[in-house]
Amino acid sequence: MADEPVTSDAPDSPFRTTGTDHVTIWGSNAEDTIAFYRDLLGMPLVLRQPNLDDPSQTHLFFDTGDGRIITFFVSDDRPSNQGPQRGGVGAVHHLAFSFAPEDFRTVMEALEEAGHGYNVFDRGIFQSLYTQDNNGLVIELSTDKFAIPDDRRGEVLATTQRIREDAGADYAKDEHLEAALEELGIEAEPADLPDAASGVGGVD
Repeated sequence: MADEPVTSDAPDSPFRTTGTDHVTIWGSNAEDTIAFYRDLLGMPLVLRQPNLDDPSQTHLFFDTGDGRIITFFVSDDRPSNQGPQRGGVGAVHHLAFSFAPEDFRTVMEALEEAGHGYNVFDRGIFQSLYTQDNNGLVIELSTDKFAIPDDRRGEVLATTQRIREDAGADYAKDEHLEAALEELGIEAEPADLPDAASGVGGVD
């Protein structure tokens, strides 16, 4: 499977998804969940109702910013727990949310003021801050180095992949992304972002 082509072309499958509708997380309690996702990350709380499979719990719906939804099953008798997350196959490694590049420094200041530690990494084609929510779930706050139209994101990434493979690079970097945008005729100014380490372990 490692040799399977990377492409933005639709696969030969019975049907195709049209996007991410929502992701649902086992949460702790409503107060802590709302404090992190609404009051710190700025996600509007757009729906609150019983968990239809277990009405003893509450189901919170947050708008992540583009109409995509993240939801939590919460209960007032569950304290938040910032202990280590369960790892291994089937576990969630982290959740990533995007934000505007001009807000990068504001995001860092807000996390600091709220008492949330974070790390900043240059991920080659984007830049990210990593923090934890009220339950220790790793949250990545990511911003693009160049503005990529949503309807062409897959095409841009697949072209970047081809260019970085042709260059013999181990992972996609901003020069590969910039070359892909130029090849596809997409004009994009680079974002003004702070310098950061790559955070790439053992990969040049």
